[in-house]
Amino acid sequence: QVQLVESGGGLVQAGDSLRLSCAASGRTFSSVAMGWFRQAPGKEREFVAAISRSGGYTYYADSVKGRFTNSRDNAKSTVYLQMNSLKPEDTAVYYCAARVSSFSDFYYYRDREYVYWGRGTQVTVSS
Repeated sequence: QVQLVESGGGLVQAGDSLRLSCAASGRTFSSVAMGWFRQAPGKEREFVAAISRSGGYTYYADSVKGRFTNSRDNAKSTVYLQMNSLKPEDTAVYYCAARVSSFSDFYYYRDREYVYWGRGTQVTVSS
């Protein structure tokens, strides 16, 4: 079992930055690959970013590439999503997700590949 708790969401203006955190517990953090997803009102959940167990490999949705940075600190069992140049269309509930991975350099971008999910944190970007 892996428990995930997101934090860092809030209300910001377009162009501002936020850093989301996702703290994990319950399993050796270095054994899990992590991902970020988001869901806007009336829309399906969509992939945002993913990071391998090692932290050496990351992958981003085209909509956030160049603006968001996904990182992890295995010593703190925490993954981060640095969000810069935020846009109103980034408004959503952001979820982190985890899955055990046998491969240290794999990332996963399909939500069905993840087993554990946090409860989400709201990000609202005003224009």
